[in-house]
This record gives sequence, structure tokens and C-alpha cells, in this order.
Amino acid sequence: MSAASRYWRMVKIDAAGKRTIEEVPSAKTFFLASFPEFMPQSEVPDALIQRQLLHWMREAPEQEADNTSKCCLSQLCLVCFISSQIERVCLQLEGHFGAEHGFTCGDLLRCVLDHDSSRFKRNATPTVSTSYQSLPQEILQNFSPEQSSLATWTTRLVKHHRELNTFLLEHGVYLVSDWAILNDTSSKQIQRIFSQFHQLTLFEIQQAKGLLESYHAVYRAQRLKQRQQGIKGQCLPPTREQLEQIAQRLFSQTGERFRSETVMAKLQEMASRLRDYRIYVRGGSLPTESMDAPTTKVDADRSLCRDFIDDRNTTDEQTEFLLSYRQQFVACLDGAIAKVTEEQARKLQQKDPQKAEKFLKALQLFHCQGKSMGEIAKAVNLQAQYHVTRLLQLKSFRADIQQQFLVLLRDRVIHEAKTYTDPERLEALALQIEEALDEQVNQLIQEAATEAATATGTKKQTTTSLFAERLCLYLDTRRSNHD
Repeated sequence: MSAASRYWRMVKIDAAGKRTIEEVPSAKTFFLASFPEFMPQSEVPDALIQRQLLHWMREAPEQEADNTSKCCLSQLCLVCFISSQIERVCLQLEGHFGAEHGFTCGDLLRCVLDHDSSRFKRNATPTVSTSYQSLPQEILQNFSPEQSSLATWTTRLVKHHRELNTFLLEHGVYLVSDWAILNDTSSKQIQRIFSQFHQLTLFEIQQAKGLLESYHAVYRAQRLKQRQQGIKGQCLPPTREQLEQIAQRLFSQTGERFRSETVMAKLQEMASRLRDYRIYVRGGSLPTESMDAPTTKVDADRSLCRDFIDDRNTTDEQTEFLLSYRQQFVACLDGAIAKVTEEQARKLQQKDPQKAEKFLKALQLFHCQGKSMGEIAKAVNLQAQYHVTRLLQLKSFRADIQQQFLVLLRDRVIHEAKTYTDPERLEALALQIEEALDEQVNQLIQEAATEAATATGTKKQTTTSLFAERLCLYLDTRRSNHD
């Protein structure tokens, strides 16, 4: 249940960047006329109201002259509700992190709400839509009442908003739970991050690896089993029973006996270290150290290696190298996409020319137009969506691009780095550079895999990953050249 006024009051950011709430008379009049059983002060059943408004919004205008008006006013009411939910999410984030990390709800709202309110005028129905979409419009376009409530869907998309997450990272906040971080961290990553970034002792690293492996064997294994059964949702903290199972496994592996509370504390400490590392490599801020602290050769080498992939460079040479690296990153990704796509198309062409055309068209429909596998099957004349899955082989396709991408990028970065450091030091850092590049490439491909996984079998959201963006650019260019 929500206050009825949430459907005619719009939260906005004005031209000065301040948060305002505007009552929209046309939305209020329409809402109260459409739902006369409710008073302005009423609490209303959101699910029922939103389904009806969504039905009117998506209803195609027919003969009645007021259909378009009803469609637009329904959309306006829903956007008002979404804007208030966006503010609630930002208030929650301020409550959890704002005081410690130095930001307010208003700072967050400026990331997710536009100050240009011309799309929705104060006393009128919405104007004609342009190709640009604000976050509330994007949320509404992709909303399905069968999947979740509008409030839940809004919360999810706000917390995944790129500009908002960039702002939070700059203030040292990374919106992923400890348990999700531990789930997708490997023992090999623990070894590298804890030795190179946190500089822990070998004993501490071995303890952390053992704890992580036990956590994976218990918590992650059960989590994967739940997902296979169709049970989804956020990663919740381990139960007492799970903590006891982790402790028992640790005892059998190492002979060390820990209480459940100790296991929980150690897991949270490990996740905190991993969180700090992720914030750092994504360009976020961490607690600063004294400028008087001694700098060891290990620190200097680690710093130089980070400079190859990080934004926090201060010298002219480092800035120049970083700019070059960013250009090489995109250029190598483009080269890998082109080579692998052409090779796959050529193989299919040799077997069946029509199959090659279907492959390229299916790639474009999936990554660039957001079509589901079922829709693609109809578009390319295949019998079922699993035929599309078999044709695209997206996992193998991404793996081939990842391998080619890393080879190209490593060679170019090593060649470029010769200008900035002496050969002996570069040789000593080569392994660290390769690991850093491998992590960035793996992260890019993982983002693409996650994006594709949420789309399979259903209509997916607008493409956001760099991988999909560059693939679509290549496919568009290729099509133009062949027309």
C-alpha cells in the first residue's frame, strides 16, 4: 500500500541541482477520476493500481479520441510513482553510507534524475517522446508486473545505474553484498590480491584460501543448487547451520576449530579486504595513508603495475600512458570482435551460406535490439529458441573473443610500456601486468555474460556492456560496408 499522492507528485531536480516535488494537476485529476473509490488522503493497493495504469499506457489508441490522452496520463502517474521510489532508494543509501562517506540524498538524485522537466509539463499531458529516455522512463518501459512490483523493480535498476555506482565508488561505496563478493572470488584471486594489494603474510593468505574454499563448498554450493531449482534473490548472510558446516570443514582440513561467530567475523573481514580492492581498481577512493610512510620497492613496483590500469595517475608520463592504454583497450576489443566474428561467419558460410546470415542477424537482434531467443527464432526462420542458442553459442563466442582480446592487448601494452620504464624492470613486472590485464578483460567478458544470462528466453533490457556496444558497432559497420 502507498499514499495515493505518490501517483501525482513528481520528484525532480531543478536547474540549480536542488531536489523539488511538483504536484502535477493533470495526473491528479486523471487518477482520482479513474479510481473514484480512493480519496486523495487514501492508501491505495499498488499492485492493482499499477496493473490498470500499465494496461491503459500500453493500450494501442483506436477510435476513441481520448485514448492517447489516457495512455499518456497513465504513464505520467506511473512515472510520478517511480520518481518517489527513486528518492526512497537514495534516502536509504544516504542513511546507510552518507554520513561515513560524505554524500547526501540530493547528491545521489542528481545522478539519477534529470533537471530538464520538459518531457512532462506541469499542467498538461506528456509531450511527444524523443529517442532519449530518462531513468524513470527506462524503468517503466522494461517493467513487467508478472516479474516483480514496480517498487522492487525501480530499486533494482537504481542500484544498478551506472552513473550512480560511479559516484558511489568515488566515495568508497561498492553496492555488492559480502556474500556475493565471496561467491565470485577464486582462490587464485585471493592469492594475488592478498599478497600484492594487501601484502599479507603467506600464513594469512593460506588461512584465507582455506576459509574461502570451505565457504564455497558449503554456502556457494547450496546457493547454486537453489538457483537451479529456480529460487532467486539476493545473497543472504550464512545461517548458523551453514557457519557450523564451514567450521566443521575447516577443522577436517586444517585441524583448527572455530566457533560460528568467529567464522562469520573472518568471512566479513575477508570480504572487506576484497571490497577495498574492487573499489580501488574501479577508480574509487580508499582511506588514505600517511605521506610520511616509508615506500618500499614492493610498494613502488605494485604502484607502477596499477598505473597501467588505474585512473589515479599524477605525472604527465602516467597520464599519457593511461590515455594510450584506454585507446588500445577499445582498439584491441574491436579487433578481437572482428576477427572472431568473421571466422565464425566464414565457417558457417562454408557449410551453409544461409546459416552464416542467420548467425549475424541473430547476433544483431540479441545484442543490439534486445530481442528474446523466441523472437529471434521467428525472425531468422528457426523452429525453436534452443536452435538460436545452438547457432549463436554465446559462451564459446565470448571465450574466443576473450582469448584473442587478451593476446592483442598484452602485446600492445608491453610494447607501449617500453617507452616508460627500463627493460629489466618491465621484465620483472610482466607477470603482474599480464594478471592485471587478464582481470580487466575477464571483468568485461563477465559483464557481457551476466547481461546475456538475464536476457536468455525473455526480452532483455537495453544493452549496457562495453562488449555489446562494440559488437553492435562492428555489426552495423559490417552491414553498411556489405550493402
